[in-house]
Amino acid sequence: MDETSPLFVISVAAELAGMHPQTLRQYDRLGLVSPTRTAGKSRRYSMRDVVQLREIAQLSAEGVSLEGIRRVLGLEDEVQGLRARVRELEAALADEMLNRPGRRVFAAGSAGEVVTLKAGTRVRRENALVVWRPLEHE
Repeated sequence: MDETSPLFVISVAAELAGMHPQTLRQYDRLGLVSPTRTAGKSRRYSMRDVVQLREIAQLSAEGVSLEGIRRVLGLEDEVQGLRARVRELEAALADEMLNRPGRRVFAAGSAGEVVTLKAGTRVRRENALVVWRPLEHE
């Protein structure tokens, strides 16, 4: 189950939203909230529908007309869709950056500095021999 699962009959949804069932029928006719219909044509409201009904009640209490509410809800749906699309595009871009040939790879150089390499190459190691001799104390 998720927030879009049609669970509530109209009387329960009306109670959860703090409205009269007839108000929910009117909002359905106006297209403000569109509950799922069963095979017998009865309405089933999801938790998302109930939240939307509460938002409609709040906007109405603030003096927004039903047409204004319809516009606000439409814009909110559009913003939600656009945000989902941005997430999809960000994921696709991240995948592309990781899979792009010639992407940058970093390694530590011999002195500890950061060295940029092309993908598939290795850091050259020096084969010089370093002899350590402790300092003599006088």
